[in-house]
Amino acid sequence: MSRLRLTTVAVIATMTMAACASAEETTSAAPSAAAKGLKVVAASSWEAGFAKAAGATDITVIVPPGVQHAPDYDPKPSDLIKVAEADVVLYAAFEGYAGKLKEAAGSKAKLIEIALDNAPDKVKAEVARLGGEFGTTEAATAWTATFDTEYAALKKKVTDATEGTAPVVVAQAFVAWAADLAGAQPAGVYGPQPPTAGQIAELATKKPQLVLDNSAMPGGDALTNVEAKRVIINNFPGQGLDLIAMYRANADALIAALG
Repeated sequence: MSRLRLTTVAVIATMTMAACASAEETTSAAPSAAAKGLKVVAASSWEAGFAKAAGATDITVIVPPGVQHAPDYDPKPSDLIKVAEADVVLYAAFEGYAGKLKEAAGSKAKLIEIALDNAPDKVKAEVARLGGEFGTTEAATAWTATFDTEYAALKKKVTDATEGTAPVVVAQAFVAWAADLAGAQPAGVYGPQPPTAGQIAELATKKPQLVLDNSAMPGGDALTNVEAKRVIINNFPGQGLDLIAMYRANADALIAALG
């Protein structure tokens, strides 16, 4: 009987050790932004939207949503303190204050440059990359699946409004992606600098139906002599940092113009 009891104790101990090891492996194999307490500071709501889509939960935004031209924002000392306390800082190379963010981050924060472009394939690639950086790949993958469904539905709504004929579109360089929602490719692109007289004349020869202008750096005012409806496209998510809501608002703007 004593041998049986010893054998039983040994088996239970072995099973307990195996279970503990398995639990440790599971925990370390699936870290999350929330579990690690990852503090993400994003230069603007655009980067923040990418971070939220990738699964980050503790996100601070430097440039307040609604600032007309975010790349020219001048960070305040209080903004830079937030950066110094971050684990990760997200920025874009074209933002004039990116250098200040890098300096403020010091040696603690990991600096990640984001390729800001709302073309769907580029968004999904960056969200997947950030999911890998944050340890939230599962959340990033789930968001991508939702995004694919939502984007397809939005594109159908906009293309339905075209009544089967893709509109002729000219677009500011940083919002050219939005032409795809209408099932079109830009016939001409201007910017990021305001278009010259020669460029305006060339764009007019395209006989566009829509001019897609950038809310953050508008140049469409120079195209008033071009007979086309002007649609303001906004690249930046609002207070909720919801990228899909940003696409929805732009789709609505296109539908209104087409109607």
